[in-house]
Amino acid sequence: MVRTAVGRFRIIAFLEGLSFVLLVFVAMPLKYGMGLPQAVRLVGMAHGVLFVAFIVTLAGAALAASWTLRQVAVAFAASLLPFGTLLMDRTWRSMDPAVKE
Repeated sequence: MVRTAVGRFRIIAFLEGLSFVLLVFVAMPLKYGMGLPQAVRLVGMAHGVLFVAFIVTLAGAALAASWTLRQVAVAFAASLLPFGTLLMDRTWRSMDPAVKE
């Protein structure tokens, strides 16, 4: 999985999606419900770094696997929705030229 650009992208996409879910459903309720802003600072920073890595690895995967502009746009849109990248993983796995199903 780590050997291909799409495999690396899938790993980063999973981590980015997980950080987004944690940010929205754990850290933000802690901040606004319990007055603990530290959770948003920590998870928010991790999510920001992972989002940048997501964009970089998305570009690499798209170039390596010859994805269309529509496929890239759908991948980017998935990163904007909670659980989006987690739900798209099966699709991205099928788009990896190195994966034989």
